[in-house]
Amino acid sequence: MRKFTSLEQIPTAQQFKKELHRRRYKRMFVATLKNTFFSMMNAAAALVLLSFLFLPAVRVTGTSMEPTLSGNEIVLCSKLRQAKRGDIIALYYNKKVLLKRVIAVTGDSVDIDENGRVKLNGQILDEPYISVAALGECDIEFPYTVKENRWFVMGDNRVSSVDSRYSAFGCVPDENILGVVWFRLYPFDRPHLPVKPDA
Repeated sequence: MRKFTSLEQIPTAQQFKKELHRRRYKRMFVATLKNTFFSMMNAAAALVLLSFLFLPAVRVTGTSMEPTLSGNEIVLCSKLRQAKRGDIIALYYNKKVLLKRVIAVTGDSVDIDENGRVKLNGQILDEPYISVAALGECDIEFPYTVKENRWFVMGDNRVSSVDSRYSAFGCVPDENILGVVWFRLYPFDRPHLPVKPDA
């Protein structure tokens, strides 16, 4: 507490009131700053939790999804939507997250000729998202029927992608699907994914 040595040092009522107001304002400012900080921290935590639970972000690695997706791009996946033919999905494989396109679902028949042309249930599949058709890394027998709760997937870069055409990779079980890719987050000059054909 401040000590006064003379009467002149004692503040007037107006000075006292001004000082009291300054201290109250300082306390309110600090309290508001703390509240704002904790609110921002809570919002950030909620955003991270929401992202983890429903909208995980995935960084693209490798070249298996070119030309649709390139290395170091970041995409958002939705866990709220069921995958269907033509969708790009994020999946777990050997403790890694990979991106592939759903070609066929449970019960579908897939056939691929030596030139890489894909037939789905006897009909040639329209694939505007690939630049070159190729048989690629393939050791399974065609026609191939997709088993229950499995997804036949392929990369858009048919030359280099290792996918369901290769028996060691196989069809993707339901529990290995992380989500359906629905939005390109980065780079910012390519915000939207190319429109996929209706399945």
